[in-house]
Amino acid sequence: MTQRDIIFVANEVNELGGVARWQALMARLFAERGHRVTIVGIAPPEVPMDLGENPPFDTVTLYDERPPGRWQPRSLRDRANLAARRREAAREEGVKAAAERLSTIFRAARPGAMIIVTQVWAMEWVAVADTAGHPVIGMSHESYEYSKGSSRFGRVQKYYKDVDRLLLLTQEDADLWVGRGLNNVGFMPNPLPMMPETASPRTEKVVASIGRLGHQKGIDMLLDTWAEVAPKHPGWRLRIYGGGPDEAMLKAQCTRLGLDGSVEWMGQTDDVVGALHGASVFVQSSRGEGFPLALLEAMATGVPCAAFDCAPGVREIINDEEDGLLARLGNTTELARQLGRLMDDAELRDRMGDLARENVQRFSPQAITDRWEELFAFLER
Repeated sequence: MTQRDIIFVANEVNELGGVARWQALMARLFAERGHRVTIVGIAPPEVPMDLGENPPFDTVTLYDERPPGRWQPRSLRDRANLAARRREAAREEGVKAAAERLSTIFRAARPGAMIIVTQVWAMEWVAVADTAGHPVIGMSHESYEYSKGSSRFGRVQKYYKDVDRLLLLTQEDADLWVGRGLNNVGFMPNPLPMMPETASPRTEKVVASIGRLGHQKGIDMLLDTWAEVAPKHPGWRLRIYGGGPDEAMLKAQCTRLGLDGSVEWMGQTDDVVGALHGASVFVQSSRGEGFPLALLEAMATGVPCAAFDCAPGVREIINDEEDGLLARLGNTTELARQLGRLMDDAELRDRMGDLARENVQRFSPQAITDRWEELFAFLER
């Protein structure tokens, strides 16, 4: 097997969240196979994630603080704004200087190197840099539909159209991008982040949620769901793991709904396995996802999941009515019904939890890393 230089380029090296967790996991998996791995972040993280002691990869951050966004004049008066034009000129000089640092890293890489751009904002710098002839793999870690509602949609079409391969997380999402005229598209699922030795005993009257307390994760909808579930299930608790910008607003909503007695705010946790071992059901209420690691982790721990069917990646992971339960996106009454089924029926929890732990192993780290190696070999031809 060829030992390569593999260079990830991301918005940040270690911003708390799913993309950074995936990135650190893949960097470790590649390093274990003898590859020399570097993660380059454009800007420092706002909420850093601990990469552990002595990670087996190098890290570089191009800016000391997050660079300003591109200035776009919208009127003749805007165009005459000299101060704004000077700021934009300074920003562009900064982009060139940061891209030159990237070029230096790319030029120093050995033949056979691969550049993996994990987020499209970072691609704006890679597009300016000299990639030194190394293949460039662009990635979008969200569903086509969720991307469509953001500025990333246009940037994917602009910046990824000429990369050697654009990877989505599912075949369904890849096909939708092909429909937009991109002809360099493939897909690559996320690997299972861990496989605990033992499953959850599923004996605690606890429903767990793990995710950032921000708009995307839909914790506001989860609280509305729990308001329907809790009165019918005395003694059950909802444990919410995570931190984020919406924390104060969500806690106020929880109080307003009269749920303070059954909702426990656990904060961020480094012990995901411990959190899942203390739960009998897992719930995901996201508005949008790519290929959620939290679902993979819950299923690997044998905790049956109820989730909004918010993305092809969710449908790919959960086989509805077999190893978990799905509800239509945003339908809190339906999610409440699915949660209630799992909370009411220990036999159903055990059957689905055991099947989840078995079925999720199709995303084993070895299988997914082998697929990456095959892609590298193909792009090198």
